Parts: sequence; C-alpha cells; structure tokens
Amino acid sequence: MSRDYTPTIGLEVHAELATATKMFCSSANDSEEARPNVNVCPVCLAHPGTLPVINRQAVAHVLRVGTALGSTLADYSEFDRKSYFYPDIPKGYQISQFEHPLVKGGNLAGVDITRVHLEEDTARSSHANGASLVDFNRAGVPLMELVTEPVIHDAKTAGIFARELQLLLRTLGASHANLEKGEMRVEANISVSTTDTFGTKVEVKNLNSFRSVERAIAFEIERQIALIESGGQVVQETRGWDEGGQKTFSQRVKEGSADYRYFPEPDLPKLVLSEFEAFTTEALTEALPELPWERRARYFALGLKEDDAAALTGSLAQSAYFDRVLALLGNDSAHIQLAVNYLLNDLGEGLLPHPNAFAELVRMIATNELSSRGAKDVLTVLVATGGESARSVAEEKGLLQESDPEALRRMVGAVIAEHAGVADEYRAGKVSVLQFLVGQGMKASKGAGNPAILRELLIEELSK
Repeated sequence: MSRDYTPTIGLEVHAELATATKMFCSSANDSEEARPNVNVCPVCLAHPGTLPVINRQAVAHVLRVGTALGSTLADYSEFDRKSYFYPDIPKGYQISQFEHPLVKGGNLAGVDITRVHLEEDTARSSHANGASLVDFNRAGVPLMELVTEPVIHDAKTAGIFARELQLLLRTLGASHANLEKGEMRVEANISVSTTDTFGTKVEVKNLNSFRSVERAIAFEIERQIALIESGGQVVQETRGWDEGGQKTFSQRVKEGSADYRYFPEPDLPKLVLSEFEAFTTEALTEALPELPWERRARYFALGLKEDDAAALTGSLAQSAYFDRVLALLGNDSAHIQLAVNYLLNDLGEGLLPHPNAFAELVRMIATNELSSRGAKDVLTVLVATGGESARSVAEEKGLLQESDPEALRRMVGAVIAEHAGVADEYRAGKVSVLQFLVGQGMKASKGAGNPAILRELLIEELSK
C-alpha cells in the first residue's frame, strides 16, 4: 500500500440480544428454532391495529453495555420509525433510534464509540430455485447497534475490536454473539485519502467471521487505492464480501439518513430512565461482573504470561473454571503456572475435570509424584469419569512416579547392563545416547520413574 494513502475505518456492529421475548411483543426470541414462522404474532407480523410494547430487558442490556464502555447514558430516550420498503420489513418501517439513542460515547480496545442504540431485527429472506421465502421468526428480535468513530486505520485493529466486543457481550450475558449464526453482524465503513479530509465511504456487509472482517477491510483498502491510482473514482455504495473469491462486490447505492425519513414512533412512550431505579448509573455499575480487561489484568498480576492471560479470558468457561481451581491452589505461583499450562494445552472447554481433582493433580505434578506422561493419563480418566481424586486414579493405574533414588539406582544398573554397548558409547564421549538410556529407564519403570533422577543416576553410574 502506498504510504501516501491513509485508510479510515468505522464499524457498525449489530448484536441480537439475549432476551426471552422479542423487542416489542411476547413472541419467543429463539435463534435455535429451525421451523419457519413459528415464533410470530400479530405484533411482529404488523397486523393492523396492533401496538408494540418495549422489552425492559433489552433496554437493560444496552445500558449495561454502555456502562461497561464508560459511555454517557441517556436520561431521555425515544424510538423512531426508520422507513424503507423490503419484504423482510412487514410494517414498511423499522422501529429504531435516531436522535436520542440510549448510549453515547465510550471506548473499547482503544476505539472510540459514537453511539449504541436499540432497534428490532428484520425477518430472514432466502432465495432458491427462482423463489423467495421470508421467515418471520427473527422479525422483531431485539437488536443492539453499536457505531464506532472513524478512528480505525488498519484491518488488524478492527478485528481486535470486534473480538473484544464479542467477549464483552458474552461476559455481560447481553448476547450469545455468534457470528456464524448471525447473532453478531459486523459492517465496515472504509475510505482512503491522501489528505486530512476523509475519502468516499464504502460500506461492506456479509462479514460473518473475524477473519472475514479483516480480509474484507484489507481488500477494500487495496481496491480503492488501485481504483484511484488508475484514474477512477470511488462511489459511495454498499458492497458485499465474497468469501469464496476473497473480494468485495457491489450491491447497491448507499442511502443517507434523509432517505429513511426518521420520525418519532407515536405508538411507544418516551423513556425517562432516571425514573427507573435499576437504570441509575450506580445500580448499573454495581451490577457489572468482572469485565474482560479487568480479568486479564488480574491474571497478569498473578504472574501469568500475557498470551496465557488473554487466552483464558477469551473463554468464559475456562476462566470460570480456572478461578475455581485458583481458590483451591492458593497463591503458589509454580502451581498456578502448571495449572495454566495443562488447562490451555491439554484440556478443552468441554473437557474439564472436577476442580478438586485438577488441583490435586497439579500438586502431585509439582511434587514429582506424577510425571508429565502420567499426568496426561490421569487427566484422561478424570475427564471421562468426573472423579474427584487424582491420587486414587494414579494409584489404581500404577502411575505414581518413583523418585526413590535407591529403587531407581537398581533400574539404572539393569539398564546399563542390558545396553552395555550404548553405555560404552557414552563413556567414549557420545553424550547424545544418554537420552536413549533415560528412555530405557522409563520403560523399565513402566513410566513411573522420575526422568530427572534417572538422568542424574545414569550420569553418576556411567562416570564410575
């Protein structure tokens, strides 16, 4: 990319909120429902004479997100009608927020936030065999829209922000935020310029993975620069992302806010949030859980490597499990690091043994009662059975590590006698064969020998 061009990127992120019912009616909000047009009612199908009712939990979710972001929460808010005609909008307009969003400002992962507001999702359209079908199960689902300031200048930063937002939404319980299920949808507004004035903005949609977000932004930056360099002109439009071709493609000319003819929704009351005790800044702040960046900092303070702290924080299941194990291990840094290593390298989110058993296993490894190989074998049994005692499994399977020097010295003598030729090679200066002899010692002890002690004894005996 030419150094003369500065890319500018702003993100718009939609997240379906985790509520029992839809945004303005009592129909179920169930993203797992595979049967079409089951979770519907006269309100979300826009039958004449029906009236919407605001979902209190959806409002609470957005305010909690704003509180976590350090945003300014609105005292007065209202909903608006956003008019456009498409088969997935049964009313001919979408209930959204324009002039008075619930949340303004804030920051996440170093990226400034413009606003966060509530709206209703559209129905889902499908097109096949010359026919178009509409499933209204998703119509009216509570949707949070977050808009960033145009302060991102590269694809990697955009990807980091999107991942951090997903983690925050999951931590707060506001959204499941699965991109592959459409529960979180990222759109990128991208422009390039050689001056301090922004270039022509292009919006890219259909980004259903973090990798797609990064690749689409990188491609679009190069496309716009190449177009300008060849004497062309960037057109303000909406483009889609072709995952197979790894390129963007034109969809339609981008509308402006005036095209939507926003006006206040007459069928919904205005919100004065200070009238709700649960929506005060104090109440919302007090109810927040430990936030992702706070958890990372706590793990880092325990002595964890930065990458390990980030990996644990990135999984709610693993971090919750790790905290239970921490309570059992105390502040022993060696034990903590062992626990982290085995948790991240040998266990998956759905393969977590009983915390008591895992903590006991860590202590046994630290005191050389279990070898690395033996620990993995014990873990396999604990995960499969859900047992609470690592020691009982190790004893039953004969996996306790032998560290008695006298018992191991007898094994070492037998190994040297059985492999006299190799022993002579070591004495002649071929040090590399020592590992073979250690392996034979481990074999003789059926994996129970302490390899460090075996090595020391071998060197001692071979030096006589």
